[in-house]
Amino acid sequence: MSEHKPLPKLKLLFSADDVIPEGTVRMHHPLYGGEVASIDDRVRLPFVLRKELIEIDSNNQPVRIVEPAVERVSPRCPHFGTCGGCQYQMISASEQLTVKRMILRRLLQDAGVDTSVGSYDFPAHHAEPYHYRNRIRVRIQRSPSGDFHFGYNVRTTTQFLPITTCPISAPNLIPTIEALLSLAADPDAAHWLNATAEVELFTNHDLSRTQLTLFVAPRTKAPQGSFIRFINALQQKVPHIAGASAAAFDPRTGPTGRTLAEHGAPGLNYTVGDETYWISRGGFFQVNRFLIPELVKLVTTDEHGAPRTGRIAWDLFSGVGLFSRILARHFEHVTAVESNPTAVADLTAAFKKLGPQHRAVNETTLAFLEKSLTQRDRPDLIVLDPPRAGAGLEACALIARLAPPEIVYVSCDPTTLARDLAALQPHYRIDHLHLIDLFPQTFHLETVAILRRK
Repeated sequence: MSEHKPLPKLKLLFSADDVIPEGTVRMHHPLYGGEVASIDDRVRLPFVLRKELIEIDSNNQPVRIVEPAVERVSPRCPHFGTCGGCQYQMISASEQLTVKRMILRRLLQDAGVDTSVGSYDFPAHHAEPYHYRNRIRVRIQRSPSGDFHFGYNVRTTTQFLPITTCPISAPNLIPTIEALLSLAADPDAAHWLNATAEVELFTNHDLSRTQLTLFVAPRTKAPQGSFIRFINALQQKVPHIAGASAAAFDPRTGPTGRTLAEHGAPGLNYTVGDETYWISRGGFFQVNRFLIPELVKLVTTDEHGAPRTGRIAWDLFSGVGLFSRILARHFEHVTAVESNPTAVADLTAAFKKLGPQHRAVNETTLAFLEKSLTQRDRPDLIVLDPPRAGAGLEACALIARLAPPEIVYVSCDPTTLARDLAALQPHYRIDHLHLIDLFPQTFHLETVAILRRK
């Protein structure tokens, strides 16, 4: 689904005769990160809505909501407000879209980005706002009584929060963790659970297959056959477990890259539209199982729904080739650039079936762009899908020198997107901006910007 309606103007949110009682503040504009600010930015509060009248104490801390907004709803999750995962469950689904569009507009304005050719009233693409995550990662902790619990972090801390549910996760994931912990009485399971700090689960498009990764202490011993027996016992309870591994995990620095034990398939197939992707265990893939097809469509087709075509396309930060696999159908040569060797191996195997004219390069985007300046062939299209850090000013400068006619920039962080668009705008105009709500109930937002060479 997509929504396209005019954004409300901030100055018209309240009437001119709005009376603010002493000791209260009227919340005015949402901020990226989950807070809402008063009109003078003096008070910034989480878990409130714009337009709400809030009673505050002498330290500007909320006491109670005097006038709740009509867009306020009851959160579905009993852990909401304490858990650090969600910020917007108290906001109606339609208001979340409005809030995110307002935030994106404000960040672009503050960065000096000219969006007059496109429009501030860009469409917001959305789907079912719960049960959308195909991947979750939870902590495992043993209580003094000996029972195992799973959970996330308490908001703004690293304190463990045991949970019983997670309504934004795919419906088969929490039951899988519960089944995992129910095996604790088994000696093999207890050995691995005692060593586990975190568990990651990734399920495919139809929830028929799930990959499991236990992140365990680096010096965990792996008694012969114990991990296989453990996972076999889990598969008796959860048949959709396709494979599992125990990866060494340093609490200070994260995964070490060492696999201590594994069993079953090393990955799973994920189907998007008519394309099936192989994702090796631990590989990156978009998390919103409902909106991945819409994201692919926005990137690989034009505003009329026709495929983007040309001679050469580059897919930078390509991952397993979510976009480049589709682009390869309509471009003579596609080069996918990715620094993760596992993802590159998956994509290289897929490209072999399509012909030698398409290639996957295991390199950073910046290094690839620097080398490309000396090449004669220049791309007709560059697709960018960087992590939260964005493409970066140096990469944007190199892209401007390469001068592709069209850029499609997929962003998961509007602050770095605004920075990069401001750097590109001397050479490119924004034809279209799309907000795609890949992370409902949270402040995170995804944007697809279509840029044309001036």
